[in-house]
Amino acid sequence: MLPREIKKGSAEFLILSLLRYEARHGYELSKLIESRSDGVVQFQVSSLYPLLYRMERRGWIRGRWVEKAGQRRRRYYNITPAGRAAVEAQRQSWAEFVRAIGKIAEPGRA
Repeated sequence: MLPREIKKGSAEFLILSLLRYEARHGYELSKLIESRSDGVVQFQVSSLYPLLYRMERRGWIRGRWVEKAGQRRRRYYNITPAGRAAVEAQRQSWAEFVRAIGKIAEPGRA
């Protein structure tokens, strides 16, 4: 598992990235992050929902309640134009960061 600080700094980016193509509910977001990272990144649902509410207040995502027959009501989140701009800026920052770390940590470099 990743250290808490790294996970905290990447949470918004990961959520926005998963919402770029379709609406998802919180539990689904949590499970997708865990499965796509092969279990390296995990979010407790109790910490995920406050993050989703903060992102909604910032205007990056928009939530709506959906009821389906035989299922409990769920809140699905869509990315907004402001969220698309935020994820693109974060994507560039993360790419630069990963390149820089790779250069520093490259084997054989002193």
